[in-house]
Amino acid sequence: MATTTDKIPCVKCKKPKNTLTCHGCSQAFCLNHINEHHNELSEQLVTIEDQFNELRIEIDEQKSELQKHELIKINRWESDSIEKIRQVANEVRHELSSYGNILITDLNSKLKQLAEKLDQCRREDDFIDTDIQFFNEKLTQLRDTLNNPFNFEIEQDSTSFIEKLRLTIKIPSLHNENLNANVKWIQDGVTVAGGNVQGGGINQFNHPWSLCVDNYQTVYIADCYNHRIVEWKYGAMTGRVVAGGNGSGNLLDQLHYPADIIIDKERDSLIVCDYTNRRVVRWDRQDGKIGETIIDDIGCWGLTMDDDGFLYVVDKDRHEVRRYKMGEDQGVLVAGGNGPGNRLDQLYDPKYVFVDQEHSVYVSDSSNHRVMKWMKDAKEGIVMTGSQGQGNNLTQLSNPLGIVVDRSGTLYVADCSNHRIMSWCQGATQGSVIVGGNGQGRQTNQLSGPIGVSSSSPSSDSVREMI
Repeated sequence: MATTTDKIPCVKCKKPKNTLTCHGCSQAFCLNHINEHHNELSEQLVTIEDQFNELRIEIDEQKSELQKHELIKINRWESDSIEKIRQVANEVRHELSSYGNILITDLNSKLKQLAEKLDQCRREDDFIDTDIQFFNEKLTQLRDTLNNPFNFEIEQDSTSFIEKLRLTIKIPSLHNENLNANVKWIQDGVTVAGGNVQGGGINQFNHPWSLCVDNYQTVYIADCYNHRIVEWKYGAMTGRVVAGGNGSGNLLDQLHYPADIIIDKERDSLIVCDYTNRRVVRWDRQDGKIGETIIDDIGCWGLTMDDDGFLYVVDKDRHEVRRYKMGEDQGVLVAGGNGPGNRLDQLYDPKYVFVDQEHSVYVSDSSNHRVMKWMKDAKEGIVMTGSQGQGNNLTQLSNPLGIVVDRSGTLYVADCSNHRIMSWCQGATQGSVIVGGNGQGRQTNQLSGPIGVSSSSPSSDSVREMI
């Protein structure tokens, strides 16, 4: 029999007793108080259920009101303008109406998915502290989207023989909002895919290398060492192999260390950097059994696509970036191409690429520990970040990889070897750490060699929501 000195004090009554440890809060409770703790959690879950019902009612009530306030802005602008712009106003009304329907559908879908999880917890009587935290966070996100659905601006354009007014509608995507450097970033990430230790199961990864996200928050991950592309739908517990997954090799149904992936929306397909096979391949997104090689003999590592449908591919081995028109296999040099080096007309071990609306090309110049910007038709690049050599202070980078630029010109960088995500505002002399920067690790406020930046970023053997 255990002595009194062997027993652990209960967190409630403070008396040394035989105790049970709660897996949610990791605290010890005696037999009397463990049930009390569970009842407290049950009461919190009831509160959340009430909030779910309240939010469902709010969505129904506001369905017809979502567009009303923004339509007032359009009507006020239209009344102060001239007849020639009324056609544009009608087009914007149509976009606004369509977006409002999409917004309502998406909110209801997300609420339904969360409600199913909540019902499951209640039916199985299986929930802990972290489940309560998860439901509260998701409720907050849904309310924020419901309360801030639109953003409008009126811009002026003088490109014709008369001064015309042009209405530009800026509606934030539900899943790909413009990044804002002034936002205070939550430091604890939430695992949305993987996180089940390294492996080859459909709920595991082995060195996830890059990712992209579609409009329905479905994530596509380049599961590099498993030689496959995996699809994870929003809220899913397991993934689905949508490309490769037949072992490493160079057959049309195989991949060999895929490094990057994007979605070609026009053709409803995935485009993959099949690095070791030195090819860029396309896979049908719905039922692709084999891939199609669209670019051959290229040390492809990163890729992106501009608004005109041109494909930009980083040739890591040739230290350059080329732009391809679909169907062409030669491409036009848009960055680097003068051998490895650190001159302004050179790149050294480039990895990932981003193209803005002005067709400026941003490249993570990895071994030079900097990010370069090459404006359209430029012969030399501009150092955007990391001009102070390799390091971990706010003016330095160490092996930068994934990059994204938002519409305000703020640059976001996966600072891989520093285990952090950095943001650099236009004209800034130093960056800011927005995620990570707490040493390498698996805690929710840590990263381990972050590689890609999109709506999300892979880290270690799980993928966390970064944006």
